[in-house]
Amino acid sequence: MAKGSGKKGSAMRGIGPFGRPSRVIPKESLRNLLEVLRLRGYTLIGPTVRDQAIVYDEISSPQELPIGWTDRQGPGTYRLERREDDAFFGFVVGPQSWKKFFFPPAQRLFQISRDGKEIHTTPDPVQTRKRALIGVRPCELRALAIQDRVFTGGAYVDGSYRRLREDVFILAVNCGEPAATCFCASLDTGPQVTDGFDLAITEVIEGTRHEFIVHVGSELGARVLEAVPSREATDADSATEREIVQRATRRMSRALERSQLKELLYRNYESPRWDQVAARCLSCANCTMVCPTCFCSTVEDVTDLSGDHAERRRLWDSCFTMDFSYIVGGSVRASTRARYRHWLTHKLATWQDQFGVIGCVGCGRCITWCPVGIDLTEEVAALRGRESPDGGSGAIQENHHDRTES
Repeated sequence: MAKGSGKKGSAMRGIGPFGRPSRVIPKESLRNLLEVLRLRGYTLIGPTVRDQAIVYDEISSPQELPIGWTDRQGPGTYRLERREDDAFFGFVVGPQSWKKFFFPPAQRLFQISRDGKEIHTTPDPVQTRKRALIGVRPCELRALAIQDRVFTGGAYVDGSYRRLREDVFILAVNCGEPAATCFCASLDTGPQVTDGFDLAITEVIEGTRHEFIVHVGSELGARVLEAVPSREATDADSATEREIVQRATRRMSRALERSQLKELLYRNYESPRWDQVAARCLSCANCTMVCPTCFCSTVEDVTDLSGDHAERRRLWDSCFTMDFSYIVGGSVRASTRARYRHWLTHKLATWQDQFGVIGCVGCGRCITWCPVGIDLTEEVAALRGRESPDGGSGAIQENHHDRTES
């Protein structure tokens, strides 16, 4: 997997995080770049238009990218529109995230067969291949880093995830046009790429000029770029790129205040605000399905009619479903109030206790794809607004994670 140096901000000074000068390629050379990756044995995975949305799938050339398309997003609103130019990456993010390629929505774990009195268990092999992810946004890079920490960063490593994350080339894209639901700037997860990539590009369209400013993030990225005609970036190029990113930051109308965020949610565990949001929430699980960091899953066993063959499968699940927290005697979180509270508190507070970071990257998908437009930035702001001047609103018990929620 791609690794960057973590030198935040260096990409905007004409030097990539890997210490090499930035380069510039014309739009026609994007085809050359993808062809170099293909000849190195990579399957190209990138954004493309399907079913009136921008999704991630296999592509064979830049012509399959969403050229000239943009996505207009708002709370509970998503639609594609034609742009006035032929930008390759003039959109934000769609309903899918890159995690589906490493943490599949449905995955068979093993099969069991019976031959007379003999029982045979056969683990399903993980089908790995070299993949190049084309057009990964800064917020999505951070989401991949969070998923890496969840699945491979602890004492118990998910072997399937780890193998699928090997031999992955990442071509990242700096954001120039955020959606109305984006708030990555307030979380320092965008709109500028900082690390975790092999190559990062910024698309520049000014009149008849259509170029990509390219930054190198790894030795592999440097070798790939050497095979593509390019020129060294000038100070003017760096200034143009800097303005593109700064303009995207200025256009973001939402923000998530991180100050004392964990403590805020713990103090407000019994806030009446949860009843207000529950009155709107449909418990449909859309927010968790589109989230690039959510990792809840369930396991189901399936047996054929003969009883001679069975399979165990892992499927995406959501803490918004009744069955997810079901134990003997009933569901731990029986109400919508309890389920939404659990989701938001885990995402922004207990996630920090588990993994040292919050589980949100500011992509705004949960706002866009919520049928009733519930906005987590609005909910956090509402909790802050309800607190008394001394910050006290009823401290929760230390063992609140262990007790049944209503």
